[in-house]
Amino acid sequence: MNRFHITLSAGDLALAFVAIHAGLVLRFGEVVQEKALATPEQIGAFVLIMLLSSIFVEMYSQPQEATARTLATRVVIGLTLSFFLLSALYYVLPATKYGRGVLFMALGIFGVLQYCWHLLLKRLDSVPGLAKRVLIVGTGPLAKQMGALVGCNSQEYVLAGYYNLECESVDIPREEIVPNGHGLFDLVKQLKPHQVVVSLAQRRGTSPLQDMLSCKISGVEVMDAPSFYEQVTGKLLLENITPSWFIFSSGFRINFLTRIIKRTLDVVSATLGLILTMPIFPIVVMLIKLDSPGPVLFRQVRVGQNDREFTLFKFRSMRQDAEEASGAVWAQQDDPRITRLGHFLRKTRIDEIPQLFNVLLGDMSLVGPRPERPEFVAKLKSLIPYYSERHYVKPGVTGWAQVRYPYGSSVEDAVEKLRFDMYYVKNISILFDLRIMVRTIGVVLFREGGR
Repeated sequence: MNRFHITLSAGDLALAFVAIHAGLVLRFGEVVQEKALATPEQIGAFVLIMLLSSIFVEMYSQPQEATARTLATRVVIGLTLSFFLLSALYYVLPATKYGRGVLFMALGIFGVLQYCWHLLLKRLDSVPGLAKRVLIVGTGPLAKQMGALVGCNSQEYVLAGYYNLECESVDIPREEIVPNGHGLFDLVKQLKPHQVVVSLAQRRGTSPLQDMLSCKISGVEVMDAPSFYEQVTGKLLLENITPSWFIFSSGFRINFLTRIIKRTLDVVSATLGLILTMPIFPIVVMLIKLDSPGPVLFRQVRVGQNDREFTLFKFRSMRQDAEEASGAVWAQQDDPRITRLGHFLRKTRIDEIPQLFNVLLGDMSLVGPRPERPEFVAKLKSLIPYYSERHYVKPGVTGWAQVRYPYGSSVEDAVEKLRFDMYYVKNISILFDLRIMVRTIGVVLFREGGR
């Protein structure tokens, strides 16, 4: 469950509430109309669809990102998804269908209640005493970084203190170090933390193994700093990860069934996407031709799965001679090479629609790390550890890094995006792909990240 950052049960409580108030919505309609508006089958179908859409849209959200606007966006997406699912269900099972007026009233009331419910949960997250208490083992630079991470997520975590070991340097204020005269396990019994995070630069021969084992057996969660960082941020702490961590940690494994389902979803979704967007192709082609001279489609070599190169297709958004003088460079904010129409195409992601052909050809997936150019890949491999591992899976039209981090235009940005990409590779699953696709809808609606 940690891979989706589902915290205690706010999600479970919300889902239970969804099921209850969905039924109440229809009953409320009966009272208003003074007649029976729904049979048990209709109510059951409505509750089931509401529950499924809430799981799909709300369950896999990041609590720290739940602003009023993002909550409203999720509710709208959830209601839209619910409407289409209910329409499909009514077509297959006409007995579950009821009046259009009742449906829209039920969806509207449900949306308002759902929004208010999640706002309440957000307020409850900040109530003192509900956050997890974290005890950090270590006082060096890594421990300081974990302490800062706890401080940045104060709605979910609170720092219980630092446990000092003689072998560690002290990079934190002395007053934050808790007395350790009786050992780690005795301190844990005294402070009662929910989690013990081992944040030592060198653990071999220095970790209090017996005390940590006693903590774990007694029910306290014990984890290392990279795992805690992954749990809190949804990305990997690359600079403090060893090859053995990759080998022995969970994840980094895609079974045959997942590959088959993922490829099937890619083909079906790409085909459907091309059919739905085909009517706008002539308009885009005409506008590109009128806006600037050059070809309509932009073709560029990118690096894909297993470092295999392929040709990526996009609608052209830059001048035809954009890189004749500069060579291969990252796109910058307000890049002068981008045409007037290109700014709109990039912000709305319309320029990326032709990549659905790459998906059908098998060069790309709908979800995966963003494919980079060979010139950049050669440079980034030499500068960033584990960069090649992102090519273990197919590149994607969208991805975890794309929905969590703005457009990158430097080596530092590439490092940060790699943290998200490697998290995706580690935790890849069909549900995770669906989560990313839902978040992509929000990114496109608010035109975030494109350059």
